[in-house]
Amino acid sequence: MVNNLIYRTATSADKPQLIELGLLAYGQFKDQLGFDNWEEMRQSIISEANWYWMFAKSIPIVAVDGDRIAGMAFLFLSGNPWQVYPAHWSYIRFVGVHPDYEGRGIGTKLTNWCIEKAKEEGEKTIALHTSELMLGAQHIYKGLGFKQIEKLPDRFGISYWLFRLDLA
Repeated sequence: MVNNLIYRTATSADKPQLIELGLLAYGQFKDQLGFDNWEEMRQSIISEANWYWMFAKSIPIVAVDGDRIAGMAFLFLSGNPWQVYPAHWSYIRFVGVHPDYEGRGIGTKLTNWCIEKAKEEGEKTIALHTSELMLGAQHIYKGLGFKQIEKLPDRFGISYWLFRLDLA
């Protein structure tokens, strides 16, 4: 565990570091994705429209070590439907941990923060999706009580699953 990290709400000023973190965290899978699929994912990670939407619609949380962002997660409260998430669910998107900080409990703490914040906000359900490549993330989510409920259509050439946790 990293004890000297500060967990705080991200701001738009953090965006350059968040983009870099996304490229590093998800870039670990580029060999398994292949060139075309990685390029599609990379374009999604650097998309100004995606970042605008995430900051406008979510509660972004970051783990900070000094002036370096070590991890991130975005909590969307109900009322923000997106692709596989109905309007009455809250959900977590784009959890990422800098490779230098992996294995230190940051992903678990970020996900737990999202769960607790959703409970505080009176949410009944929280969900997320993850891929076949992200076994460490799946382990965290299952350990926190999320249930794998549905296989989703493939994205970026790989399988994805929907996970859900009932909060009520």
